[in-house]
Amino acid sequence: MTKKIVAIIPARGGSKDLPGKLVINLAGKPLIAWTIEASLKSKYVTKTVVSSDDREILKISEEYGSEAIQRPVELANDTATSESVVKHTIDFLSARNELFDVLVLLQPTSPLRTSNDIDNALGIMLDTDATAIISVFETDNKILKSFKSGVNGYLEGIANNEYPFMRRQDLPKTFMPNGAIYIINVDLFKKYGNLMTDRTSCYVMPVNRSIDIDTFEDLSVAAEMMVD
Repeated sequence: MTKKIVAIIPARGGSKDLPGKLVINLAGKPLIAWTIEASLKSKYVTKTVVSSDDREILKISEEYGSEAIQRPVELANDTATSESVVKHTIDFLSARNELFDVLVLLQPTSPLRTSNDIDNALGIMLDTDATAIISVFETDNKILKSFKSGVNGYLEGIANNEYPFMRRQDLPKTFMPNGAIYIINVDLFKKYGNLMTDRTSCYVMPVNRSIDIDTFEDLSVAAEMMVD
């Protein structure tokens, strides 16, 4: 059975550190266009939707081939969560009798994530018993050797009291989410309202393609990498 898969791109207009960042030019295109195009090129994604409160973002999104949904004002502030935006989008589509089996959340600030990344991550979801996928990059596992202040200020290992004294090569691998891809079974999302389940697997991306655009410096780094 072919799964119906919707890609949701959350695109709030406000940005304190980099005003107008989602429409700012990156290597000849608005920043958000890189994510829209990657989604549209996916061999698995059935529908691509941008959710935004910003008229310019909505207009550009449609120009690049995505459906654009105006999000309500209460979901356009700093406290609105990704989960609340996803819920609104799924409910909006459901009201039009557009139902999906799997949802993919694609942050528009991850321009180096490609259609192959989306398809590879979805491939894990479709070919295994995982019910959710999060894109990550591998981090230095020495964090597991750290301590925290426990009861009465006494030291405790951040994970357990064995890891701080183990050789680093014997420690488990550690990963950091890069914000590029979140995938989850729609029914489970509706039930729990969370992007993670008890059977969440990971799709590992290289560090150099895990950049999340937040500042002008990030934008410059991404532009240089696209030229290379």
